[in-house]
Amino acid sequence: MQFTSEQRLDDGVLEREFTLGEIPGILWTPRSASAPAPLILLGHPGGLHKMYPRLAARARHSAAQGFAAATIELPGSGDRPRSATAEQARADLRRALEAGEPVGGEIVDRLVLPLVETAVPEWQAALNALLSLPEIGGPVGYSGGVIAIGIRLAVVEPRISAAVLFAGSFVPAVMFEEARQVTIPLHVLLQWDDEGNDRQAALDLFDAFGSKEKTLHANLGGHTGVPQFAGDAAAQFLARHLK
Repeated sequence: MQFTSEQRLDDGVLEREFTLGEIPGILWTPRSASAPAPLILLGHPGGLHKMYPRLAARARHSAAQGFAAATIELPGSGDRPRSATAEQARADLRRALEAGEPVGGEIVDRLVLPLVETAVPEWQAALNALLSLPEIGGPVGYSGGVIAIGIRLAVVEPRISAAVLFAGSFVPAVMFEEARQVTIPLHVLLQWDDEGNDRQAALDLFDAFGSKEKTLHANLGGHTGVPQFAGDAAAQFLARHLK
């Protein structure tokens, strides 16, 4: 991990950009801490600079509670190299949505499964590097982003103690079997009127999760209409499990 820039935000949070090989990322740490801070990994749908305002707001909220927060760019997003296969799958997805047609599982598999296979090891490498820093300690939580990535991380990464998942992205059918292997505490956010999300599939996925402690927080509204109190409840969930 190599830090490439740093700035102190107006609330005292230290924001540092870094690279992990060719992968860009951002780390936010609280102004002061008497011990290494617990860590929250901030997922997102891709495009780190585009997503920065929302990510920074989430990170600053976490820092106010004493947590460090970090994120990395997804494969094929931002300035990272594009995959011809993923670009074709994305174009096929757009055509189906614009035509009002059902999105076939084959399109979802082509788009999401390669992303999961690449992104999860990258998140694990980032976690290795972050936990080697003296100011960062466990436990670790995961919040947001592509839900299929969150599912795989929850299954394969024992250092993640709890997760907040956003039901708003396509999930390959094979991931439902992986969901049954998830055992950590979960808080799942669902926008009831999300125009790009199959509500019944989201409910079926929640039912499939194997966690003994799992909460579904459903709210009226579209994809970008998550109310503030829902975000606060998710933050409280992570605070309860990471402190």
